[in-house]
Amino acid sequence: MTIDPMQQIRETVSFLKQQYPHQLEAGIVLGSGLGNFANAISIEKEVAYGDIPHFPVSTVQGHTGRLIFGTLSGKKVVAMAGRFHFYEGYTPQEVVFPIRVMKLLGIHTLFLSNAAGGVNPSFKVGDIMIITDHVSFFTPNPLIGKNIEELGPRFPDMSEPYKKDLIQKARQVAQQHSFDIKEGVYVAVTGPTFETRAEYKLIHALGGDVVGMSTVQECIVANHMGIRVFAMSVITDMGIREEENVITHEEVLQAAKEAEPKLAILFKELVGSI
Repeated sequence: MTIDPMQQIRETVSFLKQQYPHQLEAGIVLGSGLGNFANAISIEKEVAYGDIPHFPVSTVQGHTGRLIFGTLSGKKVVAMAGRFHFYEGYTPQEVVFPIRVMKLLGIHTLFLSNAAGGVNPSFKVGDIMIITDHVSFFTPNPLIGKNIEELGPRFPDMSEPYKKDLIQKARQVAQQHSFDIKEGVYVAVTGPTFETRAEYKLIHALGGDVVGMSTVQECIVANHMGIRVFAMSVITDMGIREEENVITHEEVLQAAKEAEPKLAILFKELVGSI
């Protein structure tokens, strides 16, 4: 028996609407170590992933695994505290399932965050970077397979995957708050290994500024469905360096935690502006 993906999405949406009946405007995905941002939301309802029909369950430290509904800057939002990754063994379709669901819950703008490795040698640990574009050749495209026509076209345009007006607004917010912000290209890899020295050099040669294991699949399906996307990386380690190059997940989480207040200000003001 073949599973109808649209039916699964509808069943999940129906369940969540019973939990939280309000029309949503924005979705937020919180990356590794960035779960504390949920405290900025005036929380009205929380639902554990394990209680949601057809939802995967996050298995990674630093991802708590719940859907948060509430108000942020006067807008109704849903936030994923903990995302799903291809390296956990999920299919690309499972990774992006929550984004599909958010669309049918009403969101028109998606805010993505992640912890990423710095490839641009001018970056340092703790920097935050607006993603202006991405390279996704190293990860499977989540739209491979039969296209779901009611969600979007077979060949979606990706010439502006991250909306320029939102990027411009983020620049203004950073300027108003006098903090330095980077911009650049995010290169997605499958993980779960951190990159070798040769891989970092290749990514740098390709024009990548940071590298990570998430985000692009979510961005692709959001664009497919006509959702506007804004995304940020927290630089949690530096890949291009000549000395000791060992990276631990604990260090990544710590660096993300320290950069989180800046990210919170940006997301709060951007959500208020949509």
